[in-house]
Amino acid sequence: MDFELNADQKAVRDMARKFADEVIAPGVRERDIKHEFHADIVKKLAEVGLLGGPVPEKYGGAGLDYISHAIVTEEVGRVDSAVRTTLSVHISLVELTILRYASEEQKRRYLPELTSGRMIGCYGLTEPDAGSDAANQQTTAVKTDTGWLLNGNKMWISNGGVSDLALVFAQTDKPRGHKGIACFLVPTDAPGFSAPIIEGKLGLWSSNTTELVLENVEVSDDALMGEVGDGFKIAMGALDSGRYSVAAGCVGIAQGCVDASVKYATEREAFGRKIAGFQLVQELIADMVVQTEAARLLTWKAGHVKNQGESATFETSVAKYYATEAALKAAGDAIRVHGGYGYSNEYPVERFLRDAQVNVLYEGTSQIQKLIIGSHVTGVRAFT
Repeated sequence: MDFELNADQKAVRDMARKFADEVIAPGVRERDIKHEFHADIVKKLAEVGLLGGPVPEKYGGAGLDYISHAIVTEEVGRVDSAVRTTLSVHISLVELTILRYASEEQKRRYLPELTSGRMIGCYGLTEPDAGSDAANQQTTAVKTDTGWLLNGNKMWISNGGVSDLALVFAQTDKPRGHKGIACFLVPTDAPGFSAPIIEGKLGLWSSNTTELVLENVEVSDDALMGEVGDGFKIAMGALDSGRYSVAAGCVGIAQGCVDASVKYATEREAFGRKIAGFQLVQELIADMVVQTEAARLLTWKAGHVKNQGESATFETSVAKYYATEAALKAAGDAIRVHGGYGYSNEYPVERFLRDAQVNVLYEGTSQIQKLIIGSHVTGVRAFT
């Protein structure tokens, strides 16, 4: 692996950084305070081609390699994790899942709409009783003469209330366990489909998070992605993609903490000198820098493996585990550098800390990542 970015990757980085600083950053504090979803920013992301990610150009995507995809996600996450969440779900969980598992007709129907921003996607796997135990799906899909009838509830769905298309996982045959799960492409305007908003979150205040409620939602046979029984495989493949973008976004949080801390420490004075000259402040910043660099390299390593067309489940779990924990620690250390001001939303680090918390939970908790890593290196599956 060459650690030097090529010309195309540098151009993507510069463009994404400029977009993040000039378009996303100016209103981030106000959006967060008001819990205001960033619909205008999503539209602008589409206009500059940043909703297409690694989707091939023939489907309307940007055709980015996976290192470039990580760079874009990092630059957005460096400024606003709520926008990064929308981007990650839309591209990694929805677009790339359709690209990998859908029929050609489904790809041509949905991908150009998603990459252009004419449609927004969400991913409906998690349920009230099916988080880490993703195979325990209670949402049901019953075959009818014309298609399928869906009933159930999903929980903690990012983009749920602003999406036009939902990937919904449902059990078609409970005795078969995970082998009975299927994945459906469900228009959110279907009768019986609703998305009650979830209030009271610790962070990601301007991200749209909802339940999904399906009450006798009818879909046609062509809504089925893959075959009956493919759903669990599709869900796990999607999470591989999602974890990669979460890792990249957390590199962004950690880098944002470094940037904010360096700026504050070189401006703030105490005891007649800049606090950047205090050894213990430098220690905090140095730890942030080392962990950020390590998280970035682990994420790029996973991207390198993905660029080779090889399975990157192990590398992605390593990156996701390390980067999410690094972002959480960096945010805590950044608040210490800022002192009392770090506890105020006058500076971005308190938001970084709130937003970092969820990354060690969704798309596979840190504990789940440890089990994946451990199972990979020992050859012994820890899941029952």
